[in-house]
Amino acid sequence: MTSAVDNTCAALARVSGDDLQVPLVQGGTTTYANFDYAASAPALAQVTDRVQQLLPFYASVHRGAGYASRITTECYEAARGSVTRFLDAADDQVVVFTRNTTDSLNLLAACVPGETVVLDIEHHANFLPWTEHGRRVVRAADTVEETIGRLVAELCSRPAALLAVTGASNVTGEVLPLDRLAIIAHQCGARILVDAAQLAPHRRISLRESSIDYLAFSGHKLYAPFGAGVLVGRRDWLDAAEPYLAGGGAVLEVSATRAEWASAPQRHEAGSPNVLGAAALAAACDTFCTIDAETLAAQEDRLADRLRDGLAAIDGVRLLRIWTDSPDVVGIVAFTLDGFVPGHVAAYLSAEHGIGVRDGRFCAHPLLTRLGLDGALRASIGLGTTAADVDRLVGAVAALVRTGPAWEYAATNGLWNPTPETRPFRSTAPAGAAPCLIG
Repeated sequence: MTSAVDNTCAALARVSGDDLQVPLVQGGTTTYANFDYAASAPALAQVTDRVQQLLPFYASVHRGAGYASRITTECYEAARGSVTRFLDAADDQVVVFTRNTTDSLNLLAACVPGETVVLDIEHHANFLPWTEHGRRVVRAADTVEETIGRLVAELCSRPAALLAVTGASNVTGEVLPLDRLAIIAHQCGARILVDAAQLAPHRRISLRESSIDYLAFSGHKLYAPFGAGVLVGRRDWLDAAEPYLAGGGAVLEVSATRAEWASAPQRHEAGSPNVLGAAALAAACDTFCTIDAETLAAQEDRLADRLRDGLAAIDGVRLLRIWTDSPDVVGIVAFTLDGFVPGHVAAYLSAEHGIGVRDGRFCAHPLLTRLGLDGALRASIGLGTTAADVDRLVGAVAALVRTGPAWEYAATNGLWNPTPETRPFRSTAPAGAAPCLIG
């Protein structure tokens, strides 16, 4: 690992909370180091600016003749154009606003006219919804090539309507060759859905060039944490399906005995929409379109390599991977630490170093079971991550291995004799973590 701070790895964009001060258990405060972007990314400055600009005009959408309503409606519908440009969507693909990726995938699941093939390494959002018309689970192999071979065999065994795959694993960050999988799915008579919740914040995607039929992602992972997501995809299945929600906005005409439903996207957007969420998501998409894709990927690769190299040099650290031949990996690093429970490590990093990481099974229980784990740690890199942040995380993990938690080291060496009432984690650790840390 590079020992000196690499100034070429400064933050790529300004995000809310980049100067957040958090308390330390030993006293004082420090600037928060966020390595939990894969769960929820902070808002981009451009996103908060867009929301602030829109708030004075906030009004009803599609149903008001007043000036504010017209501005709000125009902003909401223009947001579809921002998403379309961000994804380079094809002419026959529509943008449906949802709550998040999970909502998008459940919406599409009700529209699929047949069985869906999925891998066993998926996030629950891309694993659980597909049971209504039949879910066929393929066990991922140790290599990408063999895994693709298994998908081909399953798709060829009998007809399937859809192949649903992750864009980037939410546990390990590994990326599948989506262009190739789209060709395979189409050759086998199926369409392809990509869960891009973890891919969209890290890599640019062209639906037109890749021939991906459907794609979903969440605003809260794309630096627009205002409760919006999208499903983008081909119109025919969406128009043929029953509305996702029955209500105002999804209809053209209603009588006492029947309803005439609108076409997509309105067909699946009943009720008052999340205007601020859509505007925030559009602002994030617009901002990403101004960031050079190669610069983004190169910066992230440098930081991720720095983190992996640093962690790999620490005794007892095991870096997690699904495949031995992954063609690409985004800035997500999952690992375990011999002799330490993941939740303990995460709480230690927060309480003593002001570092936020994720611990647990990451809503991917089948994959963690495959890896033989009850839980792990995940450090994810984002637009606000710097080389100094990476070095700080590596140093904190190394210190834990070397001496244990600071309060435990002090007590063991006679520097401090705590009582149950004065042990630091009793009052400062997150709820549910304290008993594990002080026992």
